[in-house]
Amino acid sequence: MSRSSGPGGQHAQKSSTRVEALFDVEASEALSDAERERVLDRLGAVVSAVAQDERSQARNKELAAERVVEQVRKAARPRRKRTATKPTEASRERRLEEKRRRGESKRLRRPPEGD
Repeated sequence: MSRSSGPGGQHAQKSSTRVEALFDVEASEALSDAERERVLDRLGAVVSAVAQDERSQARNKELAAERVVEQVRKAARPRRKRTATKPTEASRERRLEEKRRRGESKRLRRPPEGD
């Protein structure tokens, strides 16, 4: 345990209420093999979270544990496959119009041609 930072006066300087929660992904039996791989890829072998929000060490333990669980839950979720889509006709037209405008403004910056 370590002391919390920030405001709180004497209480914060005297109380060891800061909590760091650690979760060993590789040793976990709560995750399936696929989930474990995803979490390892996204977060690494050890997931950690710190809580020093509350004056109570017990409440900070709860908060730190919730934060670790949320990180692991989010990382274990499979990514949705991207559905390939074609650009709409309007978006193609906007792109070409922007290219025309850009080319025109660059053309106007050139020095005049001829003698």
